[in-house]
Amino acid sequence: MPKAKRLLELMMTVNRKRKFTVKELAEEFGVSTRTILRDLRELSELGVPLYSEVGPHGGYHVLNERSLPPISFTEEEAFAIFFSVYALRHYLSIPFEAEISSALNKFASYMTSDIRERIEQMKNRVDFITPARRGESPHLSRLLEGAVHQQVLLIEYEAKEGKVSRHIQPIGIYARDGIWYCPAYCFLRGGYRVFRCDRIKAVAQASSDVKPRDLRHVHLGNVQPITQAEPEMAHVRVELNEEGVRKCEAEWWLANHLHHQEDGGGWVDGHFPKRDLPFLAKFFMGLGEDATVRQPLELVHGMKEILSRLMDKYAVVPAGEGSKTSEGASDEPSDL
Repeated sequence: MPKAKRLLELMMTVNRKRKFTVKELAEEFGVSTRTILRDLRELSELGVPLYSEVGPHGGYHVLNERSLPPISFTEEEAFAIFFSVYALRHYLSIPFEAEISSALNKFASYMTSDIRERIEQMKNRVDFITPARRGESPHLSRLLEGAVHQQVLLIEYEAKEGKVSRHIQPIGIYARDGIWYCPAYCFLRGGYRVFRCDRIKAVAQASSDVKPRDLRHVHLGNVQPITQAEPEMAHVRVELNEEGVRKCEAEWWLANHLHHQEDGGGWVDGHFPKRDLPFLAKFFMGLGEDATVRQPLELVHGMKEILSRLMDKYAVVPAGEGSKTSEGASDEPSDL
């Protein structure tokens, strides 16, 4: 077997085994122990993290930072990987941030100048818009690790009532509108809760006194977070013109309640917690003439109360700021 091929297969073998002896590898590859020792030394120089132990139970170990064997990518596959990472660039915090940067640098170092130039040109013509957020989420990797390994974590959380300590068992993490969330089993509440990751100020391994639950079957696709007792619901129906439909399509929380008509218009029809009516009043008011709320009456009354407060707020025009425009000025917005 050629040396280059043997080194490649040896790299894949040690990554798979993680623990082995020189004699085992020599027998498997049909070479002398001296040859295997020389090959292991070359792998170590190439960056494979090997650790040796002496004694009757000794041998070689591959450390946790295992290296993958070389993988060949086409240009289009390299572009796809780059832009998968590029889509997250607006997030202030992402899991494995340092590792992602290292991986992209490795990609760039092996790319030809024309491929790098093509990526640079694409970067100026492709974007993934995410709302800018100020809160950092420095514990994403630790929360994800806890979810994968079924670990109980002790977190310090910034709740409405102040900082609290909770024992949680993470289910996973997900991002929405620029904010990271962590659904988890809360041992204090005895049920699933969703925690905002930017409000998690510290994370530590819980003591052995708190035993993890068997949540291997629970994942982001089927976890049912419970924030409180079943809320009282209200039936909401709102008629929309074409522009109103377009605006509502941008809101993920309306996806299951938005209905379309052939003429481009549509309507919102669904049940929402009554505690959310103040939020809905502000949202549908923001649609202006593009939306007409039909029910419930509580929602209509809420919108009228907001309008009344706005009328009172702007009823008095500050002195010197009348409705007349300055000489030569236009009361129409300028072209952008």
